[in-house]
Amino acid sequence: QVQLTESGGGLVQPGGSLRLSCTGSGRLASFDAMGWYRQAPGKQRELVARITSSGATKYGDSVLGRFAIFRNGGQNTVDLQMNSLKPEDTAVYYCNADGWYHGEYNYWGQGTQVTVSS
Repeated sequence: QVQLTESGGGLVQPGGSLRLSCTGSGRLASFDAMGWYRQAPGKQRELVARITSSGATKYGDSVLGRFAIFRNGGQNTVDLQMNSLKPEDTAVYYCNADGWYHGEYNYWGQGTQVTVSS
């Protein structure tokens, strides 16, 4: 059983910053990749940022230069630093872990709400 636990969401004014954290626990010692996705009302879930165990990163076009993803060494922890937040960043943010271990795996957290509003 694998569980992803998110924290750090909330309400922030436009131009502000927030940091999301996600910790994974369970049978896997290290995930191949961890990342953050988001889903706004009426929209599809989209990639925000993803980082592999070797440190390779990928960002969604809309967050390039504003968000940064960090992974804590060999631990199953990933943080998302969000700067210069805009109202269009408002969404539920989901932590994700994926990779291969005796088969493909893909796990999701329960999500944390981020609201950018004045």
